[in-house]
Amino acid sequence: MRKRSKLLSLVLSTVFVMSTLVGCSSQKSAEGGKKIGMVVSTLNNPFFVSMKQGAEKKAKELGYTLVVLDSQNDAAKERSNVEDLVQQGIVALIINPTDSDAVVNSITFANDNNIKVITLDRKSNGGEVACHIESDNVKGGEMAANFILEKLNGKGNLVELQGIPGASATRDRGKGFHNIVDKKDKIKVVASQAADFDRQKGLNVTENVIQATPAFDAIFAHNDEMALGAIKAVKAAHKNVIIVGFDGNDDAKAAVKSGDMTATIAQKPSLMGSIAIENAIKIAKGEAIQKEIPVELELIKK
Repeated sequence: MRKRSKLLSLVLSTVFVMSTLVGCSSQKSAEGGKKIGMVVSTLNNPFFVSMKQGAEKKAKELGYTLVVLDSQNDAAKERSNVEDLVQQGIVALIINPTDSDAVVNSITFANDNNIKVITLDRKSNGGEVACHIESDNVKGGEMAANFILEKLNGKGNLVELQGIPGASATRDRGKGFHNIVDKKDKIKVVASQAADFDRQKGLNVTENVIQATPAFDAIFAHNDEMALGAIKAVKAAHKNVIIVGFDGNDDAKAAVKSGDMTATIAQKPSLMGSIAIENAIKIAKGEAIQKEIPVELELIKK
């Protein structure tokens, strides 16, 4: 009787342990099925911080865990981040590329591990991407050019501060800008240099331009951070020129309001992050989504 009781106790204990393990495994599986990865080019830029916040808010609202990693504008770090997220068992990857060429390796790694990919703000030049979400950067460049031409009455010398070479946003914003200004006989782009979407570099490059080519009437910067750096250089040189940025971040809006910046082409990064989460969940569930999703732009001026 005692042996039978011990045997029964052992069987019951084993069943309990097994059911607990199965329960934990099921819980872990459910949690894993609710995890989305997001890799951002840099969180040292208010635009991408806003994008992250929009994504986090939407993920929480829809009951998903979002893991956000910062690539610090380093393609090698970007690849490492993607590998880390794949190991964590994400169901979809949202990536804002550091560079449209360099990101291909990271996206291919995700593809090889059967992870669906959404690119955000900047395109990839390869790999399998389920969806790309961005503002119409070509249109935004055209909006900036047309605004500057209007302010200058179609005549003057312009400076262009380019973003990171190789980034699709750099290429497209520049293309839109030149689509307009290159057709105007009385408009000349006297300097066009990369400042890598960085405020300090925007300041440094503008200082160099002022030294080398002091006669200019307007600056178009491919993002607000560079435009804000340019403002400091222009003020220090006691110059009065038109400055137009791109993104519409809070610092830029404040600069437009104060009169330091003439205008900014405003994107909606928080909305972009939110839309990315909605579509990441759809592809994780096997639902069809649009291949490209445009997000509207707005000209903000005083």
